[in-house]
Amino acid sequence: VQLQAFGGGLVQAGGSLRLSCAVSGRTVVGARMGWYRQAPGEQRDLIADISSSSQISYAAFVRGRFTISRDIAKNTVYLQMNSLKPEDTGVYYCKKREGRIDYWGQGTKVTVSS
Repeated sequence: VQLQAFGGGLVQAGGSLRLSCAVSGRTVVGARMGWYRQAPGEQRDLIADISSSSQISYAAFVRGRFTISRDIAKNTVYLQMNSLKPEDTGVYYCKKREGRIDYWGQGTKVTVSS
């Protein structure tokens, strides 16, 4: 299983970015997919995830600004990020859980300038 995250970059506060996580080797159907963020010097935190039954949850600090979605035909999971804040800066990782096994992408860096 390989996960490739991309779409990060430099954006001004208030701007938007869409991250993509392309999965190969396994289908995203029937799996829990999640986006995590790791700020410099901080632990990796869950931002949003979508279950195999399409139940979605968000961290409180992104709810209403970020949207996770899944395109089964493209085997890709997205994270639409709006109203970005400087504190959203970090490396964003996607994760695929199959049973008790977690597969991680390589991360994509997001920098939000004030």
